[in-house]
Amino acid sequence: MSWNVFVIGYDDLGKRLFPDFKYVDDYTFYPLLPLDEVVYARDYHFDQLVEDAVKEINDAKVAPDAIVGYWDFPTTALAPVLRQRFNLPGPSLEAVLKCEHKYWSRVEQAKVVPECVPDFQAVDPFADDPVAQIHIDYPFWLKPIKAHSSHLGFMIENADQLRKVIPTIREKIGSFARPFEEVMAYADPPEEIAKVTGYHCIAEQVISQGEQCTIEGYVHNGEVHMAGLIDTVRDEKHRSVLMQYHYPSRLPQKVQERILALSTQVMRQFGFDDSPFNIEYYYHADNDTLRLLEVNSRLSRSHAAIFQLVDGAPHFQVMVDVALGIETRMPKGEGRYNIAAKKMIRVFEKDGIVKRVPNEEEIRKVEETFPGTKVNLEVKEGDRLSDLLFQDSFSYELAVVFIGGEDKAQLDDNIDRCLEMLPFDIDPIDEETS
Repeated sequence: MSWNVFVIGYDDLGKRLFPDFKYVDDYTFYPLLPLDEVVYARDYHFDQLVEDAVKEINDAKVAPDAIVGYWDFPTTALAPVLRQRFNLPGPSLEAVLKCEHKYWSRVEQAKVVPECVPDFQAVDPFADDPVAQIHIDYPFWLKPIKAHSSHLGFMIENADQLRKVIPTIREKIGSFARPFEEVMAYADPPEEIAKVTGYHCIAEQVISQGEQCTIEGYVHNGEVHMAGLIDTVRDEKHRSVLMQYHYPSRLPQKVQERILALSTQVMRQFGFDDSPFNIEYYYHADNDTLRLLEVNSRLSRSHAAIFQLVDGAPHFQVMVDVALGIETRMPKGEGRYNIAAKKMIRVFEKDGIVKRVPNEEEIRKVEETFPGTKVNLEVKEGDRLSDLLFQDSFSYELAVVFIGGEDKAQLDDNIDRCLEMLPFDIDPIDEETS
């Protein structure tokens, strides 16, 4: 038997990792929608993506057994709409939107785990006086109701800073807001939520202190499970900038059990079933508290290769098996290494032109020196940094490296050696003369 699995935005990383599934011959994978339409598009219409995807599936002339995706919006919204079209199991669109709509998500979280939820409020950046709306204390994070990769996320310490960032938000928020509004038209949200549109932002009390981690979980037949817990390392100066992920987490077992229990309450409140999810938390060891940062209605593509290095298969396996309605066949502890990381190679230039990236021989040497390592370039020669899509507010991502080690010390050493072997050259641009 072979299951027909359609993968939205099936990219090179997926094609490298899916063959590492256990019982891989049981699956036949079909790419669904090109990357430049569903991931890297600057302007698209959700309705058209749905129709294009339906046509591709019908043209394949095989009945889909599962439709999956590991990208952020709009993939997260496409999956439930398409599954409903083809009568496949998975969470409802409303359950997905309770994860994806940042304000709706906070409202639902606060009903079941209020101790983990920061003060928050909706903010209309197009109001005549956005500052007058604010009723939570400064400082706070301000971010769009729907975005990803910290796009348009700002730390706001006072009213002057809020006034300064509002023009940027007004100019750029539409790239996510317009298609998100198209998605919301498919759903039936409560009146309180419907009036907070994709053109709104959410302001949230700062909770980014302590140790950050992410539970990679899944719900199958109503039961919530943890596939693994990943630690997150952020930049010391710019706390919204991600630098590394480590797996497995070094948090105490009792803390991990609490994270699973809290996540179970949240996903049941959302009515979320038959799909993977991930939830980001901050753990404060000094007072033994957990604060919930964000819920995602998908697994993290960023974590797949480090699961493979430690457990022997990417946790894409969990995503596919749950979508098929079977018990997941994800292995545990069968990988090459005891610990693994995803390292983001970033620059904090204001702007610049990429003059040089590592060549194929340099990348091959890294992957041979550190078996199992994968290097993914995110830029090419000639790219202008400011033209890159979906970057955070302070840096630009040049490449990512998935790498393992026997212990934390060896992992850190391997990362340092790897970076020395992967040279980049950026020619800075003077903004005043560009």
